[in-house]
Amino acid sequence: MVKYGNVTLKRGVFLNDNSFWDWNQQISMNTIERETVLIKLLDENGKAIMQWQLSNAWPTKITITNINSDGNEIAVDTIEIAYEQLVISNK
Repeated sequence: MVKYGNVTLKRGVFLNDNSFWDWNQQISMNTIERETVLIKLLDENGKAIMQWQLSNAWPTKITITNINSDGNEIAVDTIEIAYEQLVISNK
């Protein structure tokens, strides 16, 4: 049997973009829909040169960096995703 570890993704926080949190909110409502997640590595021209496809993926954990009024760090969302199958392709 094949076992996969969870994938952790991080991104800067953007105004009016709650996609990570909306997906995670489905867990507390017991209405989680597993999705296909595509992670693409882009070259300097923006063309995908490698792709990771996570099949039947769902969020297991989501966090945001600690916000400190004295600091000047960028706010970052972190999401941990579990999945059933991984397909890697080179473009």
